[in-house]
Amino acid sequence: MKPLSQLHAHLVEQAVQSAQTAGELPAFAPLPIEIRPPKKAEQGDYYCPVAMQIAALPESKTAKLNPFDIAQTLVRHLPAADFVGQAEAARPGFINFRLSESWLKQQVEAVINEGEALFQLDIGAGKRAQVEFVSANPTGPLHVGRSRGAMVGDTIARLLQAAGYQVEREYYFNNAGVQMVNLGNSLRLRYLQALGKPVEIPGAEDKTFYHGDYLKVFGRDLAAEHGAALVDADWKPFKEYAEKRMFDVIKATLARVNIRHDIFFNENSLYESGAVWETLKGLEAKGHVYRSTESENAGSVKSGEPDEYTGKGVATWFRSAPFGDDKDRVLVKSDGNPTYTLPDIAYHVNKLGRGFDLLVNILGADHGTQYKVVQYGIEALELDVSRIKVIIIQLVKMIRGGQELKMSTRAGNIDTLDDLIDQTSPDVVRYILLARSADSHLNFDLDLAVKQSNDNPVYYIQNAHVRCAGIFREAELRGVTDTGADVNLLGESELRFMRKALELGDVIQTAATELEPHRIAFYAHELAGVFHPIYDEVRALHTDLTPNVQQARLRFYRAAQVVFKRVLSLMGMTAPERM
Repeated sequence: MKPLSQLHAHLVEQAVQSAQTAGELPAFAPLPIEIRPPKKAEQGDYYCPVAMQIAALPESKTAKLNPFDIAQTLVRHLPAADFVGQAEAARPGFINFRLSESWLKQQVEAVINEGEALFQLDIGAGKRAQVEFVSANPTGPLHVGRSRGAMVGDTIARLLQAAGYQVEREYYFNNAGVQMVNLGNSLRLRYLQALGKPVEIPGAEDKTFYHGDYLKVFGRDLAAEHGAALVDADWKPFKEYAEKRMFDVIKATLARVNIRHDIFFNENSLYESGAVWETLKGLEAKGHVYRSTESENAGSVKSGEPDEYTGKGVATWFRSAPFGDDKDRVLVKSDGNPTYTLPDIAYHVNKLGRGFDLLVNILGADHGTQYKVVQYGIEALELDVSRIKVIIIQLVKMIRGGQELKMSTRAGNIDTLDDLIDQTSPDVVRYILLARSADSHLNFDLDLAVKQSNDNPVYYIQNAHVRCAGIFREAELRGVTDTGADVNLLGESELRFMRKALELGDVIQTAATELEPHRIAFYAHELAGVFHPIYDEVRALHTDLTPNVQQARLRFYRAAQVVFKRVLSLMGMTAPERM
């Protein structure tokens, strides 16, 4: 099935061409045809404002054509279509469409036949997309701050798949650098402590030591496995052990919320392959690198703040300012170690080299500057930066009893994603973290999240699927089936739901092309809002119904169940049959 906006737009395109051929409209370059659902039901099911656009063209002004006349002309030239019940011109210059009721009834069968592939689109047919998300360093369990990006990234991947793309989910983890050395040293102390050796554990103020209780567990396990064999070892074997154990924990946590990555990209591989230094050479060859104790634009930095590397010795700088940055950036510090910027650019060179048509990066709010610098680096290397799309995820606050919770496991509050799942459920976590635009701050109301009532949007949506499933359990007990149902017996209430259900194609199309997964969450709630009143008034198994009407209504509820299952699947949620 195609999105209804696409079907209507095609009709309008044909009408424009027909009117131009007949000499009733002037010749002009093709315009984008926008089809929208109206805000008021009396305006129809869809409307098109293209007559307003045409009237604003110089060619139309010369011909003295007004928007309403253009709309009337286009209506006369619209080709017949089985899905259009009525098309009319409306002032000041719109075309209002109403769907055919007989066609709507037939879509019950179309929805059932498409099943789990309902509104599988072809926008991305033949194209490859990669979505990189989570990408937390394996230094500790996933915390709530990373969780929102996980839900947004996975749902974008699902929507891109529904739009026809071949999608790969990638996790980029930083297992190189100082923080991993610190992790290894931290575990080493916990290991020695587990063996009963006299060690001094740094205080909370020491930012080079990881204080998480998980390292105590790892230390005891290491001591049980190896005894005292590692007493004289340096940080390296401890870093490798902690990294593996922690990454297993992270993957298990993500699996709880139905997230699985296809690729786990190791940052260290960029050093092993020489890609980091090849990237530096590439930037240098194009004249975008220099070595100095300070940046070339040190006196003109917009922020007025001196660069943190100025005066620390001769560093290697990237001339990012000419690309739009507010200052040049250090690629390699005076001690010879790269900053985060250089391997990040190398990583994106690697991704572009893998032939993806679209690269989506899901990043936290603290990466707002860094991702731009990386894009400047890609641009400097004369690679196609337009293939890279970045989604910045804003912060999440946990609310209980109307008060914000301070993140602290020791205080008994939410700190990790596992904690959040334990206190709510995987489906609740997915939906609530998805239900606002990624660039908006989000309050996660724990009191609401655990409610088993229609106040809880997750319960409200899933209960629609549960109600459909319950109807069919009861129908089976009564020996009633929907086989051979005559959908022409359906009424206006059922068609009201079908109108909303058939918006799904447009929601998928817009959410996928705009990379706005919250749209599917909004739509799911709206769809449930249309369904529940219909469920209350349209009984499928009432004793007063004729067998034919019973069958038709059962068929309708089967279609409704398909739609809810598809929508829940797009959000990575389950479609329960009982609650």
